[in-house]
Amino acid sequence: MIVLIKLSCALLGGLLMSRIAKKLDLPAVTAYLVAGLLLGPFIIGALGVPGLGFSTLADVASFDLISQAALGFIAFTIGNEFRLSQIKLMGRQAITVGILQAVITTVVVDAVLLALHFIFPSAISVSSAITLGAIAAATAPAATLMVVKQYKAEGPLTKLLLLVVAIDDAVGLVLFSVSFGIARVIETGHLSVVSVVLEPAIEIVVSLVMGGLLGGLLHLVEKFFHSRSKRLSISIAFVLLTIGLSMVTFEVGGVRVGSSLLLTAMMCGTVFCNICDTSEELMGRIDGWTAPLFVLFFVLSGAELDLSVISDPKVLLIGVLYIIFRSVGKMSGAYLSCTMTKCSTEIRRHLGITLLPQAGVALGMALEAQALSDGSVVRSVVLFSVLVYELIGPTLTKRALIAAGEIIPEGKTSARVKNAPREQINIGRKE
Repeated sequence: MIVLIKLSCALLGGLLMSRIAKKLDLPAVTAYLVAGLLLGPFIIGALGVPGLGFSTLADVASFDLISQAALGFIAFTIGNEFRLSQIKLMGRQAITVGILQAVITTVVVDAVLLALHFIFPSAISVSSAITLGAIAAATAPAATLMVVKQYKAEGPLTKLLLLVVAIDDAVGLVLFSVSFGIARVIETGHLSVVSVVLEPAIEIVVSLVMGGLLGGLLHLVEKFFHSRSKRLSISIAFVLLTIGLSMVTFEVGGVRVGSSLLLTAMMCGTVFCNICDTSEELMGRIDGWTAPLFVLFFVLSGAELDLSVISDPKVLLIGVLYIIFRSVGKMSGAYLSCTMTKCSTEIRRHLGITLLPQAGVALGMALEAQALSDGSVVRSVVLFSVLVYELIGPTLTKRALIAAGEIIPEGKTSARVKNAPREQINIGRKE
């Protein structure tokens, strides 16, 4: 009973806060995060009223299954962007930008935090510095996708952005595995080729193969059903199956075998959308079904934000440096890679800002990094950065897409109709 009341309060709180955000010209995803922060254990949850908010961080974590499900549907939806027509048009650019901006961000953050270590050795260890540099490469696809959907963003920047954030997960996984492996070598003096090279490679291959097979199987099973409601139910069942299978891990000869939730669900969506003729219509129906799930996901994400980390001066110092130079790395990396691949001026100017949001993937990496001698510093810094990036990132993404001309300013068109170039709207009005 209390669980249902909590979920109801979270859903209603997020939706009501979105009305306030609209008046302030802020994205709905920011409103959901703020609602979660208010309902979290540091504000309303601290009152201890049963069902009203979340009393502890462990209480929030008990709803982790909802967050995992939402991430799975988000990744499946992003897979829709990897249609062959899009890959032929922007594939080389997306791969180049996705890899280079992540690597450049890691190098920039590594250099700054290592410099901090040599100036103040007690502030951060070498192993934690290089681990944080790898975590900096990760970009959160969820907040970006929500902004794109809310404002019906459409254009070359939006298309490239969605491809890049999808590629970023695989690149971030490799960078973190290598960096964290090196960090463990520094601390233990033992080099493990298995954990540094083999396990990350296996995770990526397993994710892509399993996601591809599930996407193909979804298409085959769906052919047996003709009603829209049943085909929608089959699609939802397969996404949930994908999420569940991606959580399975086991060891073979001392080697960990597992898969990435985001990569597996993305691959499933990619294969399905490229072989199913009616995938566009189904994706639209899935979007309607998952809307409340996404609201809950972001409210829970807001409730997870740990305000206690801002009380530690060392965390604040490292966190501020991390945020500043991660932003520098993302924006400069995106600009340089876009210039190399001859992207348009609008894309070069604005893509970097849209890559700033950071959340779930980074938190997962930080949790693993707690195994380091000062891993608690890594986790606290990432928690602090997520607090900042999640609250301002969606607004920055929105403004960048408006500046690029891919979001029509509020008041110019109904949110219920598809976004279209201004010229089209003006022509329609004249007619």
